[in-house]
Amino acid sequence: MTRYFLGFMLTILLCAPAAWSQDEPLVWVQIEAQPSLAEAQASARRYGADLQDVNGFSLGRGWYGIALGPYRRDEAERVLQVYRNEGVIARDSYIAESSDFQRQFWPVGANLLTRTEPAVPTAPALNSALAQVVEPAPAPDPAAPDETPREARASEARLDRDGRAALQIALKWAGFYGGAIDAAFGQGTRASMGRWQEANNFEVTGILTTAQRRELLRQYNAVLEGLGLEMVRDTATGIAVKLPMGVVEFDRYEPPFAHFKPKGDIDARVLLISQEGGRNTLAGLYDVMQTLEIVPETGPRNLERDSFRLIGEGALQISQTEVWLRDGQIKGFTLIWPAGDEERRNRLLGQMQDSFEWLSGTLDPAAGNTAEQRIDLVSGLEVRKPKLSRSGFYVDQGGAVLTTSEVVQNCGRITIDDMYDAAIRLDDAELGIALLRPTERLAPQNVATFQDLTPRLMSEVAVAGYSYGGILGAPTMTFGQLADLRGLNGEEHLKRLAITALDGDAGGPVLDAGGAVLGMLLPHIQNGRALPEGVSFAANTGALRQVLMQNGITPRITAELGDIPAEALTDRAGAMTVLVSCWE
Repeated sequence: MTRYFLGFMLTILLCAPAAWSQDEPLVWVQIEAQPSLAEAQASARRYGADLQDVNGFSLGRGWYGIALGPYRRDEAERVLQVYRNEGVIARDSYIAESSDFQRQFWPVGANLLTRTEPAVPTAPALNSALAQVVEPAPAPDPAAPDETPREARASEARLDRDGRAALQIALKWAGFYGGAIDAAFGQGTRASMGRWQEANNFEVTGILTTAQRRELLRQYNAVLEGLGLEMVRDTATGIAVKLPMGVVEFDRYEPPFAHFKPKGDIDARVLLISQEGGRNTLAGLYDVMQTLEIVPETGPRNLERDSFRLIGEGALQISQTEVWLRDGQIKGFTLIWPAGDEERRNRLLGQMQDSFEWLSGTLDPAAGNTAEQRIDLVSGLEVRKPKLSRSGFYVDQGGAVLTTSEVVQNCGRITIDDMYDAAIRLDDAELGIALLRPTERLAPQNVATFQDLTPRLMSEVAVAGYSYGGILGAPTMTFGQLADLRGLNGEEHLKRLAITALDGDAGGPVLDAGGAVLGMLLPHIQNGRALPEGVSFAANTGALRQVLMQNGITPRITAELGDIPAEALTDRAGAMTVLVSCWE
């Protein structure tokens, strides 16, 4: 690719073009068109790695073009010739006018379609629940009578490039056209028009009449009927975008979001995203949004320097978030749509992406500050929560974890500390013990050392665990005494403790005064019966060590009785104790 660039530069330098004139129209070399913004962004990145002057523009109707420029026409012709000859660009690349393009999406924040930046209206102060103006969609043209082929060709000649490209897009969508969207009606386009006419019981001429063009576009746009697409200018967020106001309505502001809730039969929602910030803020928003219930865990996602995309694909809904950073402002949107309605969702996404405009200002951080505040809410949105959370502890340097069998039952996904996926190596329901292995190798700060000596009855013990299911972000210590070396029915694999532990502590290590592990705390409910207050059971070290050895893990052993300060015991226990979570 370097030789292509040098060949091009040599050609340009030899010709020594003059500076741009304000009166001279600039043109572009369009090299590609893509049917989605994601594919177009990927193409722009790919071309931009080797070529200069790479730009991306919306072409309308859900299509996006990659173009080089802008150039004077003679420069553009040389660029087109050199790059075609060297195979850098496709043979069907062509010279395009600025009027062929709509909003620029690449590079992010660029606006090369105008010589100077247009004035941006000042947003009025936020003084109502919804500071927005809705622009109704234009009324359709009245029906026109059908035409002869000669009249149809004459009316077709009056179409602009966007109108010609729209017909090709509609024919491609209908399955009759497989060529490039180039707005040129050659043999391929004419043949596709004839096939569409035949399929729709019209005379086959290969030239669409005005009425037939209207019918083709009606079929193409029928999927959007009933959505009530309208251009919404929300001056509070500084965003203008087409929204399906037939199925959503404004609800509230909770920075950085403007919430649009569903109305009618379609369970759809929209968020407008608006806040000040830089790349660190953008990355933080990317991380936070992945914890929200509205963003299912499966689906493609991508964080770049000045933008990110999150697609969450769930059984019932699909959400897509598009966010951009420009001039210290972060703006974007999330569309949440029922699963199984992909054609309509994709077409709606194209409309939203195509129409997205930046107005002045961002959402006031104090807007909507009367809303409910909870630890499991982020700006009014539910944080994704696990089905069950319990405790566990590291038993080897690779990150293997012992925990309670209770927490690994019927899980779609198991995590360690909400960050690392884990797989079940062993689940012994009779002993109440499970062994987990992280899917990626971890490096624990501390690993359990098991006590080989028999502890004295009534000696001090402590349990480390996530008593409150991870809300506090760190394990807590609960202190008590060793009441018996066996269970109530003489079970030798159990120890009985005089300790008041909580449900979240189950699976955590039971430690002696020196920090050595005496066992693992079992759930408070045993065989369907709740234990009395202050009574707990632990699987003893013999049972735990046997499980580890059977699974190829050699446990650390000590035969020394220590006595360390409570602060040191807490630090040692905290470094080995983890939060184990079971997700749907």
